[in-house]
Amino acid sequence: MQSLSKRIGTMYDIKKIREDFPILSREVYGKPLIYLDNAATTQKPLCVLDAMRDEYLNVNANVHRGVHYLSQQATDLHEAARERVRRFINAKKTEEVIFTRGTTEAINLVASTFCDSQMQAGDEVLVSDMEHHSNIVPWQLQAQRRGIVVKHLPITDDGRLVGCDDIATYLTERTKLISIAHVSNVLGTVNDVSGIVTLAHKHGIPVMIDAAQSAPHMKIDVQQLDCDFLAFSGHKMYGPTGVGVLYGKEEWLDRLPPYQGGGEMIDKVSWERTTFERLPFKFEAGTPDYVATHGLATAIDYLEKVGLDSVEAYEQELTRYALEQLQTIDGMRLFGPSTVVSGSAANKDAVVSFLVGDIHHLDMGTLLDRLGIAVRTGHHCAQPLMDRLGITGTVRASFALYNTKEEIDTLVAGIRRVSQMF
Repeated sequence: MQSLSKRIGTMYDIKKIREDFPILSREVYGKPLIYLDNAATTQKPLCVLDAMRDEYLNVNANVHRGVHYLSQQATDLHEAARERVRRFINAKKTEEVIFTRGTTEAINLVASTFCDSQMQAGDEVLVSDMEHHSNIVPWQLQAQRRGIVVKHLPITDDGRLVGCDDIATYLTERTKLISIAHVSNVLGTVNDVSGIVTLAHKHGIPVMIDAAQSAPHMKIDVQQLDCDFLAFSGHKMYGPTGVGVLYGKEEWLDRLPPYQGGGEMIDKVSWERTTFERLPFKFEAGTPDYVATHGLATAIDYLEKVGLDSVEAYEQELTRYALEQLQTIDGMRLFGPSTVVSGSAANKDAVVSFLVGDIHHLDMGTLLDRLGIAVRTGHHCAQPLMDRLGITGTVRASFALYNTKEEIDTLVAGIRRVSQMF
């Protein structure tokens, strides 16, 4: 195995990286801000903010519709962003890249259009016990409207999804789709999505991957994964809010009906009938957030300049160190894998959820906040997972490429200080 320093790379300068994020130098309650809520949203580097500001100042015009210079320039930036995303995930064509408002809208788009065109009452969608609500509720809405069945795969006591052999026992002739998280937003568990896709395709079942928690942390190659759909959000990977991506294989996107109606997604409208635009515009009704897509492309540029292999190695080392230090605290209870296997066999990444003794997660989070430490508390939009774990919520610390071991030391010291108060 390569040494950590070699895997991270000689160009990984954490001091310089942190300088790209001015918010990290501010204080909260008179304490230096330690931002450990990255699974909820990441901070934005100056280059992203500058790119978006520059577009609003100099290139602001609606895309695709105008023959004037600004409109064409804005369109070029918007479509260049689509090509940038295509390269980032290695899609075959830009037609397979749909811009959405985020992972949630992307999953809702697939749930609505897939169930409308490919499923009948009694047909099944398979999810897991560790899913975010955005990969549960859209399917439940379709169950109420269309009578489909939502089945959920179990997890082990240490927060791992059951293996492919067990998953195979849940497949029936009525299983029409598997929709699964790549990485759990609570447990940090990295699921074997490649194995799941291989298994599903043997049975002729397409797979949707929720990559909201993996896209910022590791390379994703949709052709290598051979997944049928994949979604991620810009704001979790150093880009702006309100923009995300749905990748879909062209043959699937061609088969699905439009999600919304309006401008941009039409070919011709008459009182008798309407025909729809070619991909990807068929799924992009209305004016897109063309400034945010430019911001997303800039964030991808930033990530790849730092180097995703280096980011992954660095964050896995942070996660390993955090788990090691947290386990020294009396009464500490960790959820999900408690050790880190890195590299191609990665099993956990960038998220640590915990409870300490009988201290309520909200109390712990509130008191850590007074020390300048931003963590997330509650059920993390994963209430079925909380039920499976027999708890109401956790404290969650989640890491990004700009966090440090010194910040983890401060977190550990803060937890000890709070624990002494109880």
